[in-house]
Amino acid sequence: MDFILDDQDIEKQFQQLLKIIKSRKNGEVSDAMKNQGINYKLNWGVSIIDLREIAGMFEKNHLLALKLWNKQWRETMILATLLDDPKELSEEQIDFWTKTFEGTEIAEQASTNLWVKSKFAFIKALEFCRGKKHLVRFTGIHLIGRLAITDKNAIDEMFEPFFEELPTLAKDPKLHTPLYRSIIAMGSRSKYLNEICIELSKTLQLSDSENAANLGEELFEELTSDYFKDILSTK
Repeated sequence: MDFILDDQDIEKQFQQLLKIIKSRKNGEVSDAMKNQGINYKLNWGVSIIDLREIAGMFEKNHLLALKLWNKQWRETMILATLLDDPKELSEEQIDFWTKTFEGTEIAEQASTNLWVKSKFAFIKALEFCRGKKHLVRFTGIHLIGRLAITDKNAIDEMFEPFFEELPTLAKDPKLHTPLYRSIIAMGSRSKYLNEICIELSKTLQLSDSENAANLGEELFEELTSDYFKDILSTK
């Protein structure tokens, strides 16, 4: 990543943010997350709602986001995804941050708040689906869903390359839920994508993988439901 000189004003904002985070700490939430196996270098237990409110007090700034990320607290990393400027994101930064994710919470926050707004979003979603680490693949799948929901300007054909990766990913039980959500998101986007998702569900049902077959059944039932037909009738 590019080397960026520090700035006194940004340092003041950074220190101010650290004080605000500590003032919103919640030990019970932090302990509960730890008991659920959600571990961070430091976790103050500040809620996502509070973090969004805190982010709203400051203007987006790339340098501030980098400083927050480098602190490696749960709260500073989530704030980094909320306060970075998507226009200043580089592929190197997206790759580096994603490869260092240690839990699904931060993967989801980065995808939702930042990666989906980047000009590299489609490229990275596909690359991450082919990643070696579980959390990298998780991020790719989650990002597909976010793109399907939020990127209204993307044409349907931009989603087609993802379908080549999904049958393999569907064999992994740990990816069942994010895959279901993202495929449903694509399937509700248009009649064209709905048809492709239904064909995928049929393919998955024939898989020798129990998880893929189960996922295919769940998807087919939802994608062909009256509820979905009503949604697509308006598109």
